Amino acid sequence: MHQIFREDPGLFARALPKAGITLPEPAAIQLLDTDLTEIKPLERRVDTLLRIDTADSGSYLLAVEIQGRRDPDKLNSWTYYLAHLYAKYEVPPVLLVLCQDKSTASWAAEPIRIGPPAHTSIAVFPLVLGPDNLPAITDPDEAAQDPALAVLCTLTHAKDPALSVILDTLATALLDIGGDTAKDWAEFTEIGLDDPRTRAHWRKLMATYTSRFPGSGTLIEESIIKGRAEGQAEAVLRLLAFREIDVPEAARERITGCTDLETLGTWLDRAVTATSTEELFAEA
Repeated sequence: MHQIFREDPGLFARALPKAGITLPEPAAIQLLDTDLTEIKPLERRVDTLLRIDTADSGSYLLAVEIQGRRDPDKLNSWTYYLAHLYAKYEVPPVLLVLCQDKSTASWAAEPIRIGPPAHTSIAVFPLVLGPDNLPAITDPDEAAQDPALAVLCTLTHAKDPALSVILDTLATALLDIGGDTAKDWAEFTEIGLDDPRTRAHWRKLMATYTSRFPGSGTLIEESIIKGRAEGQAEAVLRLLAFREIDVPEAARERITGCTDLETLGTWLDRAVTATSTEELFAEA
């Protein structure tokens, strides 16, 4: 879920108000290195780290963490993250925790206080986005207006009993958007769905819209494979043309219609020495 903020760094400024949280309006956002390691034995990495510059309220860091369950060790880690970030960048840090269930979200939102009972030396107040304060989007028009926010809301409600309705809404919105943007967010959604049955349902929804999403379903990796195959086929034809080898129309269609990368690789190797397309297609 945190990766979505790398795709759309300004998303947090649209998502937090949905949960009643207000931060200064960003004027500039910079993606920073997530490595907070000081010495090799103590390696710590925040999930996503952004630097937010505002027009009139200075700058701050936004450390985004995805949390799937209660983990007492994270209380120490989060305190370390913020202290180290402030020491390293000399910019005030803010911790944003993303959760997919209300119990974990409630736990993560509890202030972290470090010090003896008589005195709190360090206090951490995480901001939390979860299914209890980030509303699900069930209006396709609203989802289409901001697909990044719609995907974040969908993944936040990945354990919601009404998830199928939320997924249907998102699928409808992506259908309306179409193009590479829709394919990217469809893939992002599938990656964020941990439950195999839910993921299978999402793939089924996407397969319904193949007319708007070229290739097989909306899977980006399948589009990448198709693109690689087209590139390999073009390389074979260009090499044959460079060597002035005649390529009949039937052979050209066979080459451009092939989607098996291994076969295309074999043809590309043979095109270096072949004297005809018959030699190119010869059985090994």
